[in-house]
Amino acid sequence: MDWRDIPSLSALRAFEAAARLENYSAAARTLNVTHAAIAQHVRALESHFGQSLIEREGKRMVPTSVGRRLANDLANGFAEIAAGVRTLMDAAEEGPISLTTTQTFAENWLMPRLSGFWSAHPDIPLTITPDNRVRDLRREGHHLAIRYGRGTWPGLEARFLTSANKAVVAHPSVVAQLPDSYDPAAPDAVQMLARLPWVIDTSFGEFFSWFRAQGLEEKALSTTKLMSNSLVLAACRAGAGVSMQPYAVVERDIEEGRLVLLRQQCDAELGYYILRQPGPVPARVKVFEDWLVACAAEC
Repeated sequence: MDWRDIPSLSALRAFEAAARLENYSAAARTLNVTHAAIAQHVRALESHFGQSLIEREGKRMVPTSVGRRLANDLANGFAEIAAGVRTLMDAAEEGPISLTTTQTFAENWLMPRLSGFWSAHPDIPLTITPDNRVRDLRREGHHLAIRYGRGTWPGLEARFLTSANKAVVAHPSVVAQLPDSYDPAAPDAVQMLARLPWVIDTSFGEFFSWFRAQGLEEKALSTTKLMSNSLVLAACRAGAGVSMQPYAVVERDIEEGRLVLLRQQCDAELGYYILRQPGPVPARVKVFEDWLVACAAEC
């Protein structure tokens, strides 16, 4: 590659900001330059490439199809540069560890145990971002993620944390509605559970797959559908119905009697995994990762 063929970095940054914000003034404020400088950079790029990159539509400056492709490539490239800089700085500085995990796992597994880490390592700061989506860790600036799955996330290294066997649970008042003959190992156990009210997370697609595998249909259930597992857990703990949860999430509820384990489904591949980018790991991040694994091993 002949680097002389690549336009100036300042012009590329100006164009990416203008295309993303669709406004020269907003781009100028973002980069702390003038409106005229943004316009000049865009014109220089259009001259360099010999085609239009941005067109005016009313008050907006909208990228052309060619301009949109270039802007997307530049955004990805700048994100990679920023991530590389952050990685280098992380290796040299003792900034906080950034962890992202799901709201449910953070509330029900991590937070009850986290005081142990803070007591053992008061010198290692930690930030936690609850998020159910698997983000680009480098782009978002996270060192680690904890996610539920089967151990395969393209481009990331995965380390097993804890199993996530599915548990069917309910408040004792709901369990009292079952006949005395209920036996979780009996062939008709699922049919008995199906007669109870259920509370389900609309994003938990595995639930209905499991239910159909038992020879039953969704329409046979009386369900209350909620938009997050945190709401489902709160409703289940209040006696609104039966719920299926990863066992690791409701383990303490079962031990302390808030919920009763009615049935457990084992799957050797499913579990919670620690995810991180390949490559060198800052020492403080390794300390936290090892603490998580040791903590899970004690469960």
